[in-house]
Amino acid sequence: MSQGVNNNMTVSKTRRVVKNLRWWVLILFLLGVTVNYITRNSLGILAPELKTSLGITTEQYSWIVGAFQLAYTLFQPLCGWLIDVIGLKLGFMICAVLWAIACIAHAGAGNWLHLALLRFFMGGAEAAATPANAKTIGEWFPKSERPVAAGWAGVGFSIGAMLAPPIIYFAHASFGWQGAFMFTGVLALVWVVLWWAFYHNPEKHPNLSEDELSYIKQDHEPPAVKLPFLTALKTVSKNKRFYGIAIPAFMAEPAWAVLSFWVPLYLAKEHGMDLKQIAMFAWLPFLAADLGSIASGYLTKLYTRLFGCSRVNSVIASSVTGAFLMISLAIVAITRDPYITIILISIGGFGHQIISCMLSALVVESFDKGQMATVNGMRGSAAWIASFLFSLLIGVTADRIGFNPLFIAMGFFDLIGAFFLVAFIAERRATRA
Repeated sequence: MSQGVNNNMTVSKTRRVVKNLRWWVLILFLLGVTVNYITRNSLGILAPELKTSLGITTEQYSWIVGAFQLAYTLFQPLCGWLIDVIGLKLGFMICAVLWAIACIAHAGAGNWLHLALLRFFMGGAEAAATPANAKTIGEWFPKSERPVAAGWAGVGFSIGAMLAPPIIYFAHASFGWQGAFMFTGVLALVWVVLWWAFYHNPEKHPNLSEDELSYIKQDHEPPAVKLPFLTALKTVSKNKRFYGIAIPAFMAEPAWAVLSFWVPLYLAKEHGMDLKQIAMFAWLPFLAADLGSIASGYLTKLYTRLFGCSRVNSVIASSVTGAFLMISLAIVAITRDPYITIILISIGGFGHQIISCMLSALVVESFDKGQMATVNGMRGSAAWIASFLFSLLIGVTADRIGFNPLFIAMGFFDLIGAFFLVAFIAERRATRA
């Protein structure tokens, strides 16, 4: 017996157990995604000045945005597969270093083509965020907690966009637009150090208790199977449930692209706001998106409690709720009050993040651990194909017909996506999980 006591004392001296470590790991990941969105949204905040300083037209700006979106589209499955094969810690860290360096290099851009090339490289590296999201949730949470965890993880995707306007404004005021890009790139490198120092897989984490590890592994999921890249893509593409996730993602992403890259330019052009005013108001839709992320997981519990929905159906019901909230974007077309416009766009941000978080939850719910990052990367590619095409459409049409027809379209896209979500994934007989 004294031998056991001595062994326990030895363990306590060599490692410190952290209670509820899975949530602290989620916060660490959330910080990384927050920085990811601060770096990517720096372009949108600085767009009015960049257009003047570098002589960029609206159409050329759409190609700069499109370069990022094209790379993000192409590289998400590859980044997801890389993370599945070499692990979340190393895979996500490599990508973060690359996007930080690309962001810093923006400071040396001399014309729109330079920016487009840099945004392409940055987009390819930042594409790791979406598949890493699913991988983190799948590795660190049991199935019963994954919808709520997905909601909290989604906060990082919008809180970074929310913080970007004031951070970029003050960095710009202190260092100019070149310094603003460098400042955000350095923030990303600081997070890389934190990730490398504190992230480990659950089985190897020195601060994870045996009880919490057992709790995480309670579903007894089979070990992850690592497949060659093309084989993984082929396997996923044969699964009907993937299209029930990918098509709604395709319909949802144009709205997020507009929030991330076009709203500052829209506020400047249609409402005459300067950079300071944009910094004061452009973060509000992303605050609403944060609240939508948090609410999404708890909304699933509400549908389960009130209507007896199964876990899958409660996630779908939450997503459909978000789709109806997106109608607010269509109403933007009929108001000229800038404050009501911000409120309506904010409701759209709230609704979008409910949809986005629930689609991530469905990926984790529907596919095994060896495919989660790859599937979420493919889902992200479907989303960003729409984002890329819609941004090019805005670039060609915004100066001619304005933004109103585009807002009307975004108001109804997600209801189309909701139809496919229900048709391909919803369980016809609701049973409690």
